[in-house]
Amino acid sequence: MGAKTRERMTEKMENASEKYRRVTEKTESGSEKYRRFRKEYPVFIYHSYQVEEAGEELKVSYFFEIPGLAEFHPTWRFPKGTQHKTTDRKKLLMNILFSLGMVELVSYWKITCSPHVIVKAGNLCAEQIEWWKNLYYHGLGEFFYVNGIDEARMENFMEMLVDVPEADFALAAAPMPEASEADFTPVPKEGCRVLVPIGGGKDSAVTLELLKEAKADILGYMINPRGATTETAKAAGLEQGKLVSVYRTLDKAMLDLNQKGFLNGHTPFSAIVAFSSLAAAALDEIFYIALSNESSANESTIQGSTVNHQYSKSFRFEKDFHDYARRYLPGSAYYFSMLRPLSEFQIAGYFSTCRAYHPIFRSCNVGSKTDVWCGHCPKCLFVAAILSPFLPQEELTAIFGKNIFEDVSLWETLEQLTGIQEEKPFECVGSRREVNTALLLTAERLEKEGKPLPALLAAYRKTPQYKAAQQLGDIFSDYFDEENLVPAPWKKLIRKRCCGEAAKGRIR
Repeated sequence: MGAKTRERMTEKMENASEKYRRVTEKTESGSEKYRRFRKEYPVFIYHSYQVEEAGEELKVSYFFEIPGLAEFHPTWRFPKGTQHKTTDRKKLLMNILFSLGMVELVSYWKITCSPHVIVKAGNLCAEQIEWWKNLYYHGLGEFFYVNGIDEARMENFMEMLVDVPEADFALAAAPMPEASEADFTPVPKEGCRVLVPIGGGKDSAVTLELLKEAKADILGYMINPRGATTETAKAAGLEQGKLVSVYRTLDKAMLDLNQKGFLNGHTPFSAIVAFSSLAAAALDEIFYIALSNESSANESTIQGSTVNHQYSKSFRFEKDFHDYARRYLPGSAYYFSMLRPLSEFQIAGYFSTCRAYHPIFRSCNVGSKTDVWCGHCPKCLFVAAILSPFLPQEELTAIFGKNIFEDVSLWETLEQLTGIQEEKPFECVGSRREVNTALLLTAERLEKEGKPLPALLAAYRKTPQYKAAQQLGDIFSDYFDEENLVPAPWKKLIRKRCCGEAAKGRIR
């Protein structure tokens, strides 16, 4: 973007900000903002994307616009990997990168929730448009809920129009494969290459260890690598040649508008992981992508609703994405979650044996910038709770720097995690039943050992949830969710290492 163009856009943003300040002398609700912004900024445009080689990298730049407000130019940088010589492979990569722009745009669209989205960057058929709208609507469930936007409906929150002047790079709809082919799950061979997204938490560590046992050729995939992700890769034995690091840059204009009071909130980040990992796999001709999303991610955050903080980690999204890639991006990698058959309870049990990762793993969003456990948030409490049946309190204290169960300020959070309150924390946490089971087993063990219960466990022991968990007992060690896309040989390994007697044997 030229200096003059940027100057004009800055002036537009300043004018919009001043207009917003005048109108909002009294505080507006999220619903009121939603209605007003949709009137003032009725159109969002996905203009184009540009791919250029920069040394050993491939730089992808996207061009979005909310006319009258701002232009946005987010970027991605991928290692170039294998150079594709065939026209089909180049076309596949371009189609994936166009699709990455489709999921990237939702972070910018949500600023004004413009009712009309015009796609100029590539072609989409009617079925694809419905697929994208479904992802946006359900992936923004938390955003709508937290902002109090009750009027957003699947049928009216967005109209998507395609306006492609040239068809050279257009994404063409491929015919749906026959049912037998669509249901086909490839059988991986020893030494096959597998791309594993690494987030720095316990789940990706478990996937790495299971695939190491399966003798897969693992490549770690990291978006904007940080301490915990790089240390996890090291602990897994992944050297530099086995790491695929990509870099995503958000446009500052979006961040500025967020600060000025435009609409903001949670977006389906795991969908970004899905499409970007598909691009990375295509660049290096990798056929498998193994995620680390568990069965527990299917549970709604708000009881009795479809609002799910982890929608793009759910099996519903995984299956939808898998089918979309097979139909519209044929030849792309086989995308699945290695841990989908498992509960968080079983994953925690397996992770308890992976001691090389204990000093380095991090899941705390509050402490993510400094790579620490904050010790005061729902994620810290959940991870401590789910690990507590498998690790002595001394080891948990070493991980978090405190005995979290003595922190009475976290009682309300414990109520949310166990279902005493209907609303779970908007974090990537396990199911209510899993937390109850974990806390029950930990409390029973401490009592059997003659040790006093920490404050939170002592209070929890008096709740109906504790009594209900007592009646159920350990319902997760034998758990195995058959709704999964795990290739058969690896599914057998998961059963052997994470279920039944193997899982029960890890409970202290």
